Amino acid sequence: MEFTAGGRLEVQITPFDVGKRVSVRRLGDPASQTETFTDTVGVLTSWNEGVLLITRRTGETVRIAESSLVAGKAVPAAPARRRGPAAGFGELARAQARAWQPEESRPLGQWTLRAARGFTRRANSALAVGDPGMPLDDALARVRAWYGERGLPAYVQAATDADGTQEALCAALEERGWRREVSAEVRIGGLAPVADLGAGLPGGGPGPSGEAAGASAGGGTGRVTLSRAPDAGWLRRYQRVGEPGPHVRNVLSTGPSVWFASVRGEGEVPVAIGRCVVDARWAGFMAVEVDPAHRRRGLARAVMAALAGRALEEGASAAWLQVETGNAAARALYDGMGFGVHHLYHHFRAS
Repeated sequence: MEFTAGGRLEVQITPFDVGKRVSVRRLGDPASQTETFTDTVGVLTSWNEGVLLITRRTGETVRIAESSLVAGKAVPAAPARRRGPAAGFGELARAQARAWQPEESRPLGQWTLRAARGFTRRANSALAVGDPGMPLDDALARVRAWYGERGLPAYVQAATDADGTQEALCAALEERGWRREVSAEVRIGGLAPVADLGAGLPGGGPGPSGEAAGASAGGGTGRVTLSRAPDAGWLRRYQRVGEPGPHVRNVLSTGPSVWFASVRGEGEVPVAIGRCVVDARWAGFMAVEVDPAHRRRGLARAVMAALAGRALEEGASAAWLQVETGNAAARALYDGMGFGVHHLYHHFRAS
């Protein structure tokens, strides 16, 4: 990281740079016997009373004393992603919301309050895209009250690391005591390469009958079966404990064009499953799960290839998925499939 100008360190940022992406260097622990420095890159979300707040791409907010700065400058926005289709944050956020719909929703300005009896944070959080139409503290009070009336914890979903995301909101939530519980990457890629994965599996790619070739499952060749609704076996693999309630079915089955994939094993519960929602040019992949005893056999790729083939038939050309930042195995899988990170989203819970 280069800060020097004419051979010396300079602090080239001021409070007027709030809202810009910056790179700063500050002194480390003043009690240390040696002079150390720490570098931070992110969006400058606040500069008040001698303290800077910088929100990193991960959603973490870093507090920096102005007196500790030794260098700082505004830097270009995050570079365009090298892989995947062109996509704006707003378009992608709306497609994701349509793919995982709550049972109940209400607008709060341009925000959306969502509830589904507690099934997943995505369906039980305020989607904070745009302006809530009132001061932030008032909006957060409305969020708390709305979820409190339903016996649910109050969550706000906000994003970072793309043009138009909500770094300032993330910092404001942390300042108000909201705790970031989980973060996830939103990844995008071309759809045709995902469908082509099926060509290397036994029996070829997806066909018109609703079945597609799978990979070896157990002692034989598993088949990927596509359907419009999840059956009891699919739901048991997804939940891993019995059959869930109707609100789970409602969330899973609702969307522009929803498909479910299953790879049957020897029992009633599939050894692999997946869900895909086709929405104009986008195909969103969710709930891709494989029985631990059958992993590393290509089943996740087989499921996604079959779903991608059906999405191509419906006119989609681009793909997205979400993966939690701590899921190293899934991230490695999606790296190998050509999915690049577009942005990150985070769920903040009221304290």
